Amino acid sequence: MAGDQGLFGPRSVTWQLHADPMMWIAGVRALYLQALHPRAVRGVLQNSAAFRPDAQGRRDAWGRLMRTADFVGTLSYGTTDAAERAGAAVRGRHRRLTATDPATGARYRIDEPELLRWVHCAEVDSYLQVLRRSGYPLTDRQADRYLDEQRTSARLVGLDPDTVPGDRAALAAYFERTRPDLAGTDEAHQVDAFLRRPPVPDPLAPARALLWRPVADLAYATLPGYAHRLYGRPAPPPATTTRRLRTAGRLLRAVPPALRWRLPPRHVLRAVARLGPAARPGTFKLRDSAAILDGHDTQGDPRG
Repeated sequence: MAGDQGLFGPRSVTWQLHADPMMWIAGVRALYLQALHPRAVRGVLQNSAAFRPDAQGRRDAWGRLMRTADFVGTLSYGTTDAAERAGAAVRGRHRRLTATDPATGARYRIDEPELLRWVHCAEVDSYLQVLRRSGYPLTDRQADRYLDEQRTSARLVGLDPDTVPGDRAALAAYFERTRPDLAGTDEAHQVDAFLRRPPVPDPLAPARALLWRPVADLAYATLPGYAHRLYGRPAPPPATTTRRLRTAGRLLRAVPPALRWRLPPRHVLRAVARLGPAARPGTFKLRDSAAILDGHDTQGDPRG
């Protein structure tokens, strides 16, 4: 393939994984999980109107979600230059923002490595958890490779890649260390209320109940048990949630990719136009990409 393949390229796990439609549910799950870190969620709410239940919040909320999707899409499928510029823009915005601890009155920067690392880990964990439980055919080794690839995304938001978990064992250890810092604060419940009933014009309220609420409920159900306890809301048993995820995955993946990829922000279509048809993401590429990247054939590996 001629042309700039970007930070990851068509043979990466990231390239295949991030084109899956279940990424939208995974993104909502990430917001739920991220909001449980008091300093992180405080930094968001004190610097954005997106989660306010008023007209300003309504204007900002969907724009914020689309900006996040655009950022992930640019890093995943954009040119190297576009991804680097997107990362520089995010780092520049974060450098200018601070938040205040209401208990002490102390101000802190929202680009502290601790906070950036939490946001990153909650995000990549959500992508892996939702897609794998929904039936996406990713082996353990490929999941580890994905986390290693995503250290590049961590670098672009201002983290030292060496301080970011690069496999499932390191990610699990990170969450175990971080759990004592998590809490179901008023700010977390504000995010929960927003995700359950995001502000929309009155005529769209029925559509919100019909289309959005099931997505938010399913995303919430996929959280770990400690997150449900911190939010104080029950969730279905894990086996029930997994069945629902698999049903949602089958339905969404039945929509032809060429149609799905036409939805904003259309990064996949632009990447294919830039690199040619061979760049189309697909789960069928995962075995081949693992063999190439590992330097040997994986046909004999029972995991894939």
